[in-house]
Amino acid sequence: MPGTFTHEFATELYNGTVTVNTGLFVNGQFVDSVDRESIDVINPLDGSVITKVSIGNAKDIDIAVKAARAAFKSSWGLKVPGSERGKLLYKLAELLEKNADAVAAIEALDTGKLFTLARNPDVQGAINDLRYYAGWADKNHGQTIETTEAKFAYTRHEPIGVVGAIVPWNFPLTLTIWKVAPALATGNTVVLKPSEMTPLSALKLAELVKEAGFPDGVLNVVTGYGATAGQAITEHPLVGKVSFTGSIIVGRKVLETSSKTNLKRVTLELGGKSAVLIFDDADFEQTVKWVCSTVFYHSGQVCAAGTRIFVQEGIYERFLQAFADATAALKLGDNFETATQQGPIVSQTQLDRVLGYIESGKQEGARIVTGGSRAEGSGYFVRPTIFADVKPDMKIVREEIFGPVGVVARFKTEEEALEAANDTQYGLSSYVFTTNVSRAIRVSNALEAGSCFINQTVIPSSQVPFGGYKQSGHGRELGEYALEAFTQVKAVHVNLSLKL
Repeated sequence: MPGTFTHEFATELYNGTVTVNTGLFVNGQFVDSVDRESIDVINPLDGSVITKVSIGNAKDIDIAVKAARAAFKSSWGLKVPGSERGKLLYKLAELLEKNADAVAAIEALDTGKLFTLARNPDVQGAINDLRYYAGWADKNHGQTIETTEAKFAYTRHEPIGVVGAIVPWNFPLTLTIWKVAPALATGNTVVLKPSEMTPLSALKLAELVKEAGFPDGVLNVVTGYGATAGQAITEHPLVGKVSFTGSIIVGRKVLETSSKTNLKRVTLELGGKSAVLIFDDADFEQTVKWVCSTVFYHSGQVCAAGTRIFVQEGIYERFLQAFADATAALKLGDNFETATQQGPIVSQTQLDRVLGYIESGKQEGARIVTGGSRAEGSGYFVRPTIFADVKPDMKIVREEIFGPVGVVARFKTEEEALEAANDTQYGLSSYVFTTNVSRAIRVSNALEAGSCFINQTVIPSSQVPFGGYKQSGHGRELGEYALEAFTQVKAVHVNLSLKL
């Protein structure tokens, strides 16, 4: 039965055996799902089955939410001082650091990500984020407010209660910690639903949460499908907040469900189609390297990937050739081999989706500069692809592909570049390459996106907020700003005179 066994596996880059419990983690215990259903977890490298994990549905979510609510009221929330919550988060960070190679191996095996990247920045970033929010746990204060001599007024930042965290498959551990760390630091309890395709690091994290000594029910992990387990989280009347990362279509459903149920608070990170603006005065060689990383990191399966590339006409042809050469030289292969520069796409479904976009680009008249096909072999590999001669209305220009595909167009003036960059429904990230500091600041201010990276690719920092404009969502993760998403403000008025 799923959940009644553990699956062991080892990789050549990790000395020892990694054990992952395959049950649901509810109220401090690994258990079978109510209906005892399971799903195969597939290795994207070769299509083989890694293991089976339990799959929960609305009944399991109900049990987990009630456990989280009970823990919030009895052994967490306002019952536990922030300093004590911080100590537990520090302990969790220590355990994650102790198990960093094992967790990175799990993440790489599950997602197809390069092991080196799973180790750093992913696992190392999660450790840093946990420590950052551990430090905030006893520092998220309210204010005292002067009104009149007869009144004393102050505010309290209080936890919301049960938080539902719904995480996609591309950065399972990273995005889990982005949600769980500030939620727990501020006194909330959590029901986490990882993607059914990449659940293993969340299950390993649950083991570490147990080992760290968190009270039972503070973190619960229910693997399940979005249409069942995810929907149940958004519908549940005891869930006070949902933090969702995923597609625009599903994000709209989360908002709609919240409006029809208990008006739970919602933060959304819904992907992007980020613009890269490259000016004539950019450091040419470094820009080629940065843009290659921006487009093809994790096989392009990055919400903030800069896949709409606008190049000033003075260096357009030179850049296109250099970019194509660098792209064609990327080594595809085993994501556990240190020489590999790009691993597989996460699943057959995503592979088909990416190849469908490539075919669309061909049919609409875009020119393939390099790539444009599936790579040979049994895994889910797509050759890194560059399209040129693209037009603004092409599907590959308008829609998020979520694969190793970039589109390149030229521009003349700064105004023209900004108009093209902002011509999108998305607004998650943006990139500017120039050695002119005044232009860099001016252009970054004019870009309609939640983040702008100047002369670099997307490199998140624990201290700096991340989130989108437009249909890339609302709310912020990371930094002090994230605390606002997991707290509610209470105003207290004290009549000092006692008189009416």
